[in-house]
Amino acid sequence: MSALTDTARDIARGKLEAVLPRRWSHVQAVAAKARSVAAAVPDEDRDVLVAAAWLHDVGYSPDLVDTGFHSLDGGRWLRRQRFDDRIAALVAHHSCAWLEAEERGLDAALADEFPREESAVADALCFSDMTTGPDGQDFEVLERLAEIRSRYGPDHLVTRFIIRAEPAMVAAVQRTQSRLSGRVPQPM
Repeated sequence: MSALTDTARDIARGKLEAVLPRRWSHVQAVAAKARSVAAAVPDEDRDVLVAAAWLHDVGYSPDLVDTGFHSLDGGRWLRRQRFDDRIAALVAHHSCAWLEAEERGLDAALADEFPREESAVADALCFSDMTTGPDGQDFEVLERLAEIRSRYGPDHLVTRFIIRAEPAMVAAVQRTQSRLSGRVPQPM
């Protein structure tokens, strides 16, 4: 691992391990999965992918909650800490967060504060998150999305977001799988 990924891991551990141990289990598994699919991204982006995976849920830490939207809260906190801008933006937008931001009325804030990256890195981060369960278990993407809907219930904002985001999340997972297999993925 690099100094960047070591720092990201240490930050995530410090913010999640003691206060949100289940979330910490998920994050560890997402980071491990990101390392395992790093071949899907250019060599120079592999550390960025793994660091973003370590930090993608840091905004759930109770001492970082501002808006209650973990993606935006995490990205904002990383920016205040002068962490890498690209990683902060990947955290802020991870796993189709712009669609959840719309559900929360925070889409303008998210778009104004963080550029949305459409890349192999963003796809691989979504793949890593959306194929890893809340306790770190492996899931197929559709199983993971069903698990999230079940956990939140039919009327919850997160369930509405997941329903809207499913096609984009499945496409990101498929593009990552295509990159790993050497096939040329369809445009984003």
